[in-house]
Amino acid sequence: MSAVIPLRRSAAAIFAIVLALASALAVFTAPKAAHAAEFTPVPEFGDNPGNLEMYVYVPDNVSADPAIVVANHWCTGSAQNLYDWLQWDELAEEYGYIVVYPSVTRESKCFDVASQGSLTGTGGDSVSIKSMVDYAVRELGGDADRVFATGISSGAMMTNVLLGVYPEVFKAGSAYAGVPFTCFATTNGSEWNSDCATGMIDRTPQEWGDAVRSANPGYDGPWPRMQTWHGTEDQALFYPNFGEQVEQWTNVHGTDQVADFTDHPEPNWTRTRYGGTGGQALVEAISMEGVDHGLPYQPVETLRFFGLTGGPVVGEIAGAASNRCVSVRGSGRQAVLRTCADGDHQTFTLTGLGELRVNGRCLEAKGSGTADGTKVVAGECTGSASQFWNVNVDGTITNAHNGLCLDAFGGGTHSGTRVVLWTCTGGANQQWSIR
Repeated sequence: MSAVIPLRRSAAAIFAIVLALASALAVFTAPKAAHAAEFTPVPEFGDNPGNLEMYVYVPDNVSADPAIVVANHWCTGSAQNLYDWLQWDELAEEYGYIVVYPSVTRESKCFDVASQGSLTGTGGDSVSIKSMVDYAVRELGGDADRVFATGISSGAMMTNVLLGVYPEVFKAGSAYAGVPFTCFATTNGSEWNSDCATGMIDRTPQEWGDAVRSANPGYDGPWPRMQTWHGTEDQALFYPNFGEQVEQWTNVHGTDQVADFTDHPEPNWTRTRYGGTGGQALVEAISMEGVDHGLPYQPVETLRFFGLTGGPVVGEIAGAASNRCVSVRGSGRQAVLRTCADGDHQTFTLTGLGELRVNGRCLEAKGSGTADGTKVVAGECTGSASQFWNVNVDGTITNAHNGLCLDAFGGGTHSGTRVVLWTCTGGANQQWSIR
């Protein structure tokens, strides 16, 4: 796992784990399709205290204002390995985003997730990667409002660090076999923290959340969404780190640690969601029973969580019970049901981030309310969780901030019925379609 050998593990054991991870990732290797776009080094990109190398992939069919995906490699790996073995570039051709590949140059080829500089944004690798993002925005036309991070093993730890240090930059992260932000911190210059790696660091959700908040004094959100993956038999970064990450990011978002949604996408997977039930909940966690550190990477599922796998959906939000449409006239005005012929006041765009935009404003839970009856209004788009929505396969539309369902108040079907948020009941007045 690391060239700096942990006290409880032999060099041979660590090397075996690295080989297992490399072998698992090699399964994804396939001949690259022919594209004019190339895996390209960027020699000069800005402040670089971590002495990292930067590579980018800008697809042939790059989108206007493209999203940026920062893809972080594992210990002993490199940007070239990640490019060769995973399909971020092929998927970029399909979905139009830019890939930024940081690459470690120090001997261990592990990201700096231990030093105070990197953990505070005052030095180390986190600063270097932030410079890469700034370059991609400034020079490549990337969308500063759609920056994401992902990685496996050391890259997953770096993903947690990036979201912890720069919540104003990264909108979401996807960490495969990682550890919480600050878990790997050391004070002796070592890159390795055995207590963290072996799952011996057990803090309260409040303590984990405070680690993120204390790194960002004065910042009040929105906080990045987090997707985390872990195998129950991980012998490099032990499985307890999975639960600690869930505790950290749910606490940051102000939710409890009781899942709002649970399913099993594969027989040995358990997927839980917190702070929402849809595909872009505030925290999504996938536990893989019987899987070790070489867990199967799922880039399409990561892109789905980021909101990058589909274009915006545009249409009216029609109630199943009333056959009337949600209508909002003016900023801050209560949403109501009206006959479906109200033009721009009823034309919503569901963005990749989960916003429901109408006339340049975002549908939101008024005042970030959490109680039954919270008003639904259209306000200035701020990126707040109260403006993120999950359009679910069961016909409900839930607010990511509070988990409540979009509801025609009192089961009303007449024109002028107020649209509010209410505990999900499965009633026909909570069934909607975007058409």
